[in-house]
Amino acid sequence: MAVCARLCGVGPARGCRRRGAAREQRRGGAGDSEPDTDTDPEEAGGGGGDDEEAAAAAERIEGGRPASHLAEAGPAGRAPLSLLELPPELLVQIFGSLPGTDLPSLARVCTTFRRILRTDTIWRRRCREEYGVCENLRKLEITGVSCRDVYAKLLHRYRHILGLWQPDIGPYGGLLNVVVDGLFIIGWMYLPPHDPHVDDPMRFKPLFRIHLMERKCATVECMYGHKGPHNGHIQIVKKDEFSTKCNQTDHHRMSGGRQEEFRTWLREEWGRTLEDIFHEHMQELILMKFIYTSQYDNCLTYRRIYLPPSSPDDLIKPGLFKGTYGSHGLEIVMLSFHGKKAKGTKITGDPNIPAGQQTVEIDLAHPLQLPDVENLRDFSELSRIVLEVQEQVRREEQEQEHRQEEEEAASQPAAKPLGGEGAEGEETAAGAEGTTQDKAPASQPFVLPMGVISRNEDYPRTCRICFYGTGLIAGHGFTSPERTPGVFVLFDDDRFGFIWLELKSFSLYSRIKVSFQNAEAPSREAFDEMLKNIQSLAT
Repeated sequence: MAVCARLCGVGPARGCRRRGAAREQRRGGAGDSEPDTDTDPEEAGGGGGDDEEAAAAAERIEGGRPASHLAEAGPAGRAPLSLLELPPELLVQIFGSLPGTDLPSLARVCTTFRRILRTDTIWRRRCREEYGVCENLRKLEITGVSCRDVYAKLLHRYRHILGLWQPDIGPYGGLLNVVVDGLFIIGWMYLPPHDPHVDDPMRFKPLFRIHLMERKCATVECMYGHKGPHNGHIQIVKKDEFSTKCNQTDHHRMSGGRQEEFRTWLREEWGRTLEDIFHEHMQELILMKFIYTSQYDNCLTYRRIYLPPSSPDDLIKPGLFKGTYGSHGLEIVMLSFHGKKAKGTKITGDPNIPAGQQTVEIDLAHPLQLPDVENLRDFSELSRIVLEVQEQVRREEQEQEHRQEEEEAASQPAAKPLGGEGAEGEETAAGAEGTTQDKAPASQPFVLPMGVISRNEDYPRTCRICFYGTGLIAGHGFTSPERTPGVFVLFDDDRFGFIWLELKSFSLYSRIKVSFQNAEAPSREAFDEMLKNIQSLAT
């Protein structure tokens, strides 16, 4: 701030303003460099009458015509001593290259800067570079809305809700992506493809949108229902949490009543009618979900989620995947890596394992060598291999606990990291993993054992490598949860599977291939904290 003031010839020191006025008088100016104290981004460049010089400069820049006095020097041919001696066209270019959040402070320096900051060229550039608005913003002139209005009253004001969010819909959760779409901010709810087509692309529908109808303020509209956009409200509770509310819930109702609403929801959610679903338990689960989620059609709270950070040592690229979960249909799972562990966290869930819970955990220190295809068809043979590894893991954990107790008794700090075999054991496990991957072929035949149920029979028939893992199972209402042994099967960079031994069930997961913006975690610690928070809410 002080630097800007000195550059423009206005400073806090005594006599600074007189020197600035004298300099303006020498240039034939009117000495209009009075300090301004406005710091609101919405007011940057606002107030006062129209500045013809700045508008003319903007026209020259936007029209692509060279500025006639762009290279002119200051009085008497000397170099300019302050920014005020620079041509307005050059100031527009300089100010346009600054972050939009810095411009209010610049507008506070003097009225000349404030008038120049009313030039729409500056704000058009900030909208494009900071928020990716590629629309022809000159069309806004027809509606009387300026690019500065779009930046300050729409993009900047609602910047904190851009990114990925998980709605609080009980055990079901969800995935919301809030993006800048043209001259709108839209909240898209992402839905898995219809069961069991796990490789199909994601579906999405708008839940709300925000745009400028006039210069006063942004308008929030609810997009739920089948009667078009209607009045809504958004409240930003805090940086990582916001809520939406519909003010006209009658737009959500259908003329045929709840029965018509249910059949419409069923076609959208499952791609079929109730008559097509013969499994009685599945019918109950579907009806239960409709009744439960319908309670949240007027008010929802969202909490921010981040995409998992990646590392060159990761088995595959972490991210979001669609997975099959029996009668519950397809659900969204986030795969993340944590040293010698990989975790699958539910973003959407069900009454048994709710959203936010860790559905699978993969022990990357314990690869599995599957038998040949003929023996793999025998479920008892696969079960024997997995249970042997489970016993080995249990013994390693007991030995680790025993070593820690001995170290504490000796009042010595633990010198070995946590792991199956301590420091040496972890190196051995890591070496074994590396050796297994080095010796394993690029792909090996794979087939599900007899008796293992899969919602999708079109799973890959070759895999890269398998690991021991555990899967979380529970009764309805997340009662009696327990981790049971299973097999993690890596097929390729975008697909993996998990065999649940106790359930004799197989889940197939396929990567969600969507480029989400504003979803990267600021740090590993922030991502771990996010995982902890959504799991605690689910519990």
